[in-house]
Amino acid sequence: MTESSARANAPAKSSSRATRYTGVAMAAHWVLALGLIAALGLGWYMTGLPFSPSRLKLYNWHKWLGVTLLSLSLLRLLWRVTHRPPELPPAVARAMPQWQHWAHNGTHHAMYLLFFAVPLLGWAYSSAAGFPIVFLGMLPLPDFVSASPELAETLKPLHGWAAWALVVLIAMHVGAALKHQFIDRDGLISRCLLYTSPSPRD
Repeated sequence: MTESSARANAPAKSSSRATRYTGVAMAAHWVLALGLIAALGLGWYMTGLPFSPSRLKLYNWHKWLGVTLLSLSLLRLLWRVTHRPPELPPAVARAMPQWQHWAHNGTHHAMYLLFFAVPLLGWAYSSAAGFPIVFLGMLPLPDFVSASPELAETLKPLHGWAAWALVVLIAMHVGAALKHQFIDRDGLISRCLLYTSPSPRD
């Protein structure tokens, strides 16, 4: 390959990389996704159980997952702020009506908000109810709020409603990704897959 050919190929490679998220961002996305499925599923399951040592154990696991996801969400947000995510491919952006751009941006902002609100509300509820969180049974965490039965009664449904709102947003996010993959066939989902695949059309 001549020197001029190498220079001609360099911008194309750089542009291809710019259409995908970084490896760290992709790994954080999928780890957080799996963690959210586990935490939300566990939360839904354990609330239907009768009071027992097993239920208390599941509640502790749920709290530990919540604290872990809160920490991961903070790290992911810091990475996103310091590493600009790729723009939508021009052809995809042009094909999307304005309301889809609003939905795209609004859903992402709302999900990030709930990534923090749901575990923080759960932490606050646990503290208000008088049940401190001991992470992994070894590390006592500070109370988020002072113990208060009245406040606990207020925070409990808020935690649940926020969790269900997050479920709805995740379903919308997954639905939009599947639409792009199987209806629009624009390859947009490849931007967040860990394996190498063809770039979306541009």
